[in-house]
Amino acid sequence: GGWLLLQNCHLGLEFLSELMDTITTAESMSEGFRTWITTEAHPEFPINLLQSSIKYTNEPPQGVKAGLKRTYSAITQDHLEVSNMPQWKPLLYAVAFLHTTVQERRKFGPLGWNIPYEFNQADFAASVQFVQNHLDDMDIKRGVNWSCVRYMLGEVQYGGRVTDDLDKTLLNTYARVWFGEHMFHEKFCFYKDYVIPKGKTVEDYLQYIEQLPSIDTPEVFGLHRNADITYQTNLANETLSTIVSIQPKDSSTGGGETREAVVQRLADEMLEKLPPDYNLHEVKAQLQKMGAVEPMNIFLRQEIDRMQNVISRVRTTLTDLKLAIDGTIIMSEELRDALDSMYDARIPKLWFRISWESSTLGFWFTELLERNQQFSSWLQDGRPNQFWMTGFFNPQGFLTAMRQETTRMNLAKGWALDSVVLHNEVTKMMKEDVTGPPPADIGGVYIHGLFLEGAGWDRRNSKLVESAPKV
Repeated sequence: GGWLLLQNCHLGLEFLSELMDTITTAESMSEGFRTWITTEAHPEFPINLLQSSIKYTNEPPQGVKAGLKRTYSAITQDHLEVSNMPQWKPLLYAVAFLHTTVQERRKFGPLGWNIPYEFNQADFAASVQFVQNHLDDMDIKRGVNWSCVRYMLGEVQYGGRVTDDLDKTLLNTYARVWFGEHMFHEKFCFYKDYVIPKGKTVEDYLQYIEQLPSIDTPEVFGLHRNADITYQTNLANETLSTIVSIQPKDSSTGGGETREAVVQRLADEMLEKLPPDYNLHEVKAQLQKMGAVEPMNIFLRQEIDRMQNVISRVRTTLTDLKLAIDGTIIMSEELRDALDSMYDARIPKLWFRISWESSTLGFWFTELLERNQQFSSWLQDGRPNQFWMTGFFNPQGFLTAMRQETTRMNLAKGWALDSVVLHNEVTKMMKEDVTGPPPADIGGVYIHGLFLEGAGWDRRNSKLVESAPKV
């Protein structure tokens, strides 16, 4: 009749099948017996065990209101009165608000944090304990040592998890703006209508939290309101992808073509348009004529090698998929994924792992043709006057090669690679206006294909403008 707790079972998946057999083959079992399993999501977790279990998840609450409500629901009245200092209750609420904010910013992806950090309840508990200890030892005449509080919150308690310099700057900015003597003033607010309530009991704080908006604008966290567009778009795409992935994979689509027939027709069209393989001997010979040791030509060879890998993989997958549909070869798991993905206009995992991101399979294949065209033209006709920079596998390698060539051209002037920095200038030319490389005295290259997210470019005045829709 006891309870069995097995923790972190994603680290011992082989035992779970044995566990399932033990439970299902047991001749008698007490009605009070329960087996609890904790695990991270894992694709190889035994599906029969998962289906026969009751599932619980412990997800962070969504929104400031839910986050603060969860935090204060775990705070007792004794905890609220643990210190008689007037700064204690406002500081406790401010730390709770900071804790909710750093967690909520994760949902905005790279706009929120460059690296997604696993901030948890232990960070909040440690921060609260520090604040309590600091107030207990505080000299009343000198007051709170704010530089110490900010450092501990921004560099130690929460900052201890942060590894990116810009993320650390952001966290320290929160600590500087929200924690200080000004936080006790009547007009202080984290954001409009988000203030520090004055309460004596936990119930007072919960009543105030209850009247907060259920949906927060990104500006509460210091983000532009357009950040919510990206979040909502990603959330919708993830939801739709999940729906598509779990839909029935029947062979028939009613009265129309079968899934296999649709995919086979698509495979024929793609094979017809797929570029021919590169002849690596001809590529090597052509690069020798162009100067095989030139940094830009070395970069081109690396890009062609990667493009050849993609072309070969696509050709092999499509050819094998047609044979599998005809019944000539066995439909493997990878080919099954390719079949399902192509039918749903998604990029097969086999291709995505060695290529680039794109919204649909059609856009991805079109980009394959355009990328290949840039490499082929460069190889056959010589270096182009302008480069489609977002069409490279390794754009950073392109910039490095360009810096190396520019440095070599100016060795007589005493230039060194370590001291050469990139300088960007947005011209008023269109792609069609470029008829030659940049002037020799200026050097560098013309590039195109860059795009802005949440902003636009004023061509007339050569400056950034806000062009994304506001919500």
